[in-house]
Amino acid sequence: MAHALTAAAVVQEARAWIGTPYRHQASLKGVGCDCLGLVRGVWRALYGAEPEPVPPYAPDWAEAARGEPLAEAAFRHMVAIDCASFGAGDVLLFRWRPGLPAKHAAIATAPDRMVHAHDGAAVAEVALMPWWRRRLAFAFRFPGVTG
Repeated sequence: MAHALTAAAVVQEARAWIGTPYRHQASLKGVGCDCLGLVRGVWRALYGAEPEPVPPYAPDWAEAARGEPLAEAAFRHMVAIDCASFGAGDVLLFRWRPGLPAKHAAIATAPDRMVHAHDGAAVAEVALMPWWRRRLAFAFRFPGVTG
């Protein structure tokens, strides 16, 4: 493991990705990533190899998906937590519209801030505004991470 498994280590690694250009399906710090690629890259920094291969996915995969594929993968490898009790270092999953699967991921850096990769922009740390809070569908903690 590259770091002690603390929330601070997760936040530090997520912030190290700030400025990485958005690239669909990519996961290379400083080169390109999408929102899932950011979470995958933080996982690799904390644990080494990713827990399972990620199948190719189209930008509109969630609109065609059945179930909650992103959340289902997170349930397999992370610790589910109540959306109301997330903290720094936790992974947040958002749904763009009611009735669609969650398809956007971010890493909380504080109760009111997150790091994420958004189509058309570089990885950034942004305020967790009410717009985002209304769309929060799931929250997860990286396994073994403590305060």
